[in-house]
Amino acid sequence: MMSSDTNIETIAQLVEVLKRYMHLQGEYVRLNIVDKVVRLLTAATISFVIAVLFMLALIYLSFAIVHTLEPAIGLAWAFAVVSAGYFGMLLLCVIFRKQWIERPLVKFLASLLMEN
Repeated sequence: MMSSDTNIETIAQLVEVLKRYMHLQGEYVRLNIVDKVVRLLTAATISFVIAVLFMLALIYLSFAIVHTLEPAIGLAWAFAVVSAGYFGMLLLCVIFRKQWIERPLVKFLASLLMEN
């Protein structure tokens, strides 16, 4: 009779330990998800701020180039040359989008989301 009571107590303790383990495992998964979401949002925010600042600098640089070219070719042609340069860069970005944008982004997201 004693061994049966001991077995029941042992099983009850095991069930309690398993419940606690499952609770801690769920807590770990939630914390891991929160950590990855925070990292992703931080990276997105930093990228957004850098992109906005880069665009502002690019606008001022464009006007500086137009201002420099204006005496030689005229205002309209200076704007045309600068916009043609931007269309050329756009074309290069479309052609090389996999190498320049997709692959680095996939690698970054995979390294961020797959690390332990």
